Amino acid sequence: MKHHLPSVDQVIEACEVTWPPAKTERVGAWVIRDGAGGGKRVSAATENWPTTEADLPVAEKAMRNLGMDPLFQIRHGDEHLDDMLEKHGYQIVDPVNFWAIEVEELTKDAPPPVSAFSIWPTLSIMHELWDAGGIGKERRAVMERANCPKTGLLARTDDAPSGVGFVGLHGEIAMVHALHVDQKMRRQGTGLNLLKQAAIWAQAQGAKYLALIVTQGNHAANPLYTNIGMHLIGHYHYRTKP
Repeated sequence: MKHHLPSVDQVIEACEVTWPPAKTERVGAWVIRDGAGGGKRVSAATENWPTTEADLPVAEKAMRNLGMDPLFQIRHGDEHLDDMLEKHGYQIVDPVNFWAIEVEELTKDAPPPVSAFSIWPTLSIMHELWDAGGIGKERRAVMERANCPKTGLLARTDDAPSGVGFVGLHGEIAMVHALHVDQKMRRQGTGLNLLKQAAIWAQAQGAKYLALIVTQGNHAANPLYTNIGMHLIGHYHYRTKP
């Protein structure tokens, strides 16, 4: 049966709202983001309309002025930009997968009792788990500034805190970010419990879809999303100079 799922563009828009840069500026043909140390997703430049060779130095200068190495996000339809950057010595980094599923697919079976919770504001134990997963205070600042309905996720496995995540809502799409499962607690269903809890929260907010973005190199997460019936709806990648 063909699932009706959001388009890649709708997921990108939801991503921008639920995981926002500190500042966004339009500079010529570019959207320049100041991520304030919050990672590639909130720091990469994208093209606003088709760019030419003459536009490239404008973006490079704007990013260097922010103290950043030039970094571009290449989305579907940006093949011309992709070719241009390659010609200028930019290399592909971190190809990313977009996953989506209908919320009701994940809410059919509740997670086991007291295995996952929606919590906002976040607790210090959640910050400890995020720190352990490399999601430091600059990335947690992204969650704080997200101006949308949102919640944190906390999982428990064998009576111990085992995983953490963040969900933001835009329109009918609940975006899951910053998922991390404690190394010692993997392969025990914690990731699935977090996603089910995200879906329960999303459904209560009136969302139809749950979506997330993960690097293609994440060999723990991608198979999990396939196994639970999520749909791979698209990709993007970044380019930067080594």
